[in-house]
Amino acid sequence: MTRFAFTINARDGKARTGRIAMQRGEIRTPAFMPVGTAATVKAMKPEDVRQTGADIILGNTYHLMLRPGAERVARLGGLHRFMNWDRPILTDSGGYQVMSLSDLRKITEEGVRFSSHLDGSKHLLTPERSMEIQRLLGSDIVMAFDECPRADEPRDVIARSMEMSMRWAKRSRDGFDSGGDHAARAALFGIQQGALDEELRGQSAQALREIGFDGYAIGGLAVGEGQEAMFATLDFAPGQLPDDRPRYLMGVGKPDDLVGAVERGVDMFDCVLPSRSGRNGQAFTWNGPLNIRNAKHAEDTGPLDERCTCPTCGKYSRAYLHHLVKSGEILGAMLMTEHNLSFYQQLMQAMRDAIVEGRFAAYARDFRRNYLKS
Repeated sequence: MTRFAFTINARDGKARTGRIAMQRGEIRTPAFMPVGTAATVKAMKPEDVRQTGADIILGNTYHLMLRPGAERVARLGGLHRFMNWDRPILTDSGGYQVMSLSDLRKITEEGVRFSSHLDGSKHLLTPERSMEIQRLLGSDIVMAFDECPRADEPRDVIARSMEMSMRWAKRSRDGFDSGGDHAARAALFGIQQGALDEELRGQSAQALREIGFDGYAIGGLAVGEGQEAMFATLDFAPGQLPDDRPRYLMGVGKPDDLVGAVERGVDMFDCVLPSRSGRNGQAFTWNGPLNIRNAKHAEDTGPLDERCTCPTCGKYSRAYLHHLVKSGEILGAMLMTEHNLSFYQQLMQAMRDAIVEGRFAAYARDFRRNYLKS
């Protein structure tokens, strides 16, 4: 069976659509991966996540190594069996989460020593250990271990960080390749770093090319730099990476971020935003974000979005959702999350269709006119 194969089926400008073939199924690109950080997409059953149209979900090394533990998950048959998800899973390496601990961690060439945010226990996460954890989880797409500095750090700090991440990328490659049967059926993605600097990102891309990966992620964005700076970086960063491999923009984002990134040649995305926003009463619609807590929805019998085909929009009114969310009912979080994840998948399908039909520029323009009202 195919371990990993990426096929580009159509292009329209820099935008492209295709498929990733893996043993656990195909992933249509551009793809959005719902985030299942701790072996669950919050407020959703796995089978309902699949019904939204998701081909792949994301799990997280850092959180799963702390609870319930990678070794325990392995003893229980791996992450897929553990959470009842039989499709591909991508696991983040844990690097970003460890870096965000700030006062609780110390970075050296060896890796990162940190204290658990759960109980203060001490841990060492290295490229080799990250590969081992992801192997124990049974990940289909494994992410290299890297450091993610803030974009506003001095250039020399960002350069040193990027260079260390490239050394860690080589160690990740070696650690992954020693994984026996898992390495024979899984894929490994490298992560480009360099913040907003074109030269540093070019150096990072070259180092990753020389190591060789199945796919390439664009890291270090969506960390507070703003959409304008992110898009300016995406004007050059995807093109520095191999054209025949998937390009994954980590941690992004809002619907208009996704459209702008696809315009610039990105193939894969993940973000907690649709599920987190749903739990907090925000719905994404074709006409822009909607706060269901707003009093104007209290007696509105219409759906969240007239164009949306999800079960929430087909069966429940804004008035009922307003009541659930205002009352703090669990069902409110479930239905709002279901809608948001469905909306994101409908958006990805609409972009795939527009690329195939050669009308992506017009689609992106019309989307922004309706969504941003501009």
